[in-house]
Amino acid sequence: MVGYQSVRKPKRFVETRRATSLSKLDKETRAESLLAWIGFFAKPIYASEDSALNRVCSIFSQLLQLFPRTEFEQAVRQHKAERHARGFTCWGQFIAMLFCQLGQAQSLREICGGLAASEGKLRHLGLPESPKRSTLAYANEHRPWQLFQTVFEQLLGKCQEVIAGPQRRRFRFRNRLLTIDSTLIDLCSTMFDWAQFQRAKGAAKLHLVLDYRGHLPRYAVITEGKASDLAVARRWRFEPGTILVMDRAYFDYRWYEQLTRQGVFFVTRPRMYSCYEVLETRPVPEGSPILSDEVIRLGSSTWRTRMTSPTRRIVVAIPGQPEPLVLLTNHLQFSSRTVAEIYRERWQIEVLFRALKQTLRVKTFVGTSANALKIQIWTALIAMLVLKYLQLRSRFAWSLSNLVALLRQQLFVYRDLERWLDQPFQPPETLPPLFVQLPLPLQAGT
Repeated sequence: MVGYQSVRKPKRFVETRRATSLSKLDKETRAESLLAWIGFFAKPIYASEDSALNRVCSIFSQLLQLFPRTEFEQAVRQHKAERHARGFTCWGQFIAMLFCQLGQAQSLREICGGLAASEGKLRHLGLPESPKRSTLAYANEHRPWQLFQTVFEQLLGKCQEVIAGPQRRRFRFRNRLLTIDSTLIDLCSTMFDWAQFQRAKGAAKLHLVLDYRGHLPRYAVITEGKASDLAVARRWRFEPGTILVMDRAYFDYRWYEQLTRQGVFFVTRPRMYSCYEVLETRPVPEGSPILSDEVIRLGSSTWRTRMTSPTRRIVVAIPGQPEPLVLLTNHLQFSSRTVAEIYRERWQIEVLFRALKQTLRVKTFVGTSANALKIQIWTALIAMLVLKYLQLRSRFAWSLSNLVALLRQQLFVYRDLERWLDQPFQPPETLPPLFVQLPLPLQAGT
């Protein structure tokens, strides 16, 4: 009798089936991990205080965030600045020239060498590599300086948004207060032959309009040293109700009459031998430094340039000075003490000129052409706006010179800019690591 025996399946078949089940399990595990990976990156990443985005961002990179690349590229297309570019972009030129101002670089060698020393930290700035000296010099000589003027105006709008909030005001009036002045920048007449000033001396002149709100430069014009201050000032147009503060260099009867008809007020000083006719004498408050307050008409009756609108002549005693200060204004409603305080604000533009020449690079230049000089001066004005912006945003009592000195040392340091501005002498906080390795519960003898 033949019995039935159990048929054993081949070993190869069993191993194949087991491998198939393991492969299915492996696929399911991979699918789950892939979905988890996709879900992780589908979540929005925010640059929080403890995020890794702040860890890999230097202070220089955070400063460059004030200049959006879309606006910058739009300005580049507007001025056709990269029409003949062959690799070196205008953004790279702007970074190099801004590094010249904030890093206190005095030559092309220092600019390119300083950026080359930080080669590994230039990628996040949008600069693939450090430029060559000849490349940067050629770009400064041929690319339009109007591009940097446009970047200055864009940054000025951001600074004005910061100071638009409620601030402590010194004056009660709401008129816009502007100060006009110019400063000479000495140049070598043999190297800068286009900047004519004197027979054996060359110079460039920076004409500036300073806004009282935030003490920010509002308009700027760069000319040769022989250019007239009055001729440049006549090109500007001001809103009605604006108060202009200026010195004797802008003394002109016709221009004063034109400003008065446009509704623009001025506060200035007369020249020594200016003629006038007294129309009214106003009372002077007792115990004040005001010596006299008169309503006059400027100019002689026989002159064609005589003003037809009335003007005030105010004489103010200065402590410690033998001669008083004589002021002229076409605003007939302000008190004499207010007019004297308005003219006192003119000193702020002298403070700005001193800060430009002492803390930024506007006395030594990396190019001798007129275009290269204007690019460097406009970059210095942009750097000044950056410093003013940092002062407005900071809660620490920064002086401008101290801020420039410490910022130069911290340009490529990886730390949060706002925390450094508020607490510059505190060490940065230690952030927890992004990935923590799980401890394995290992026992001895296992």
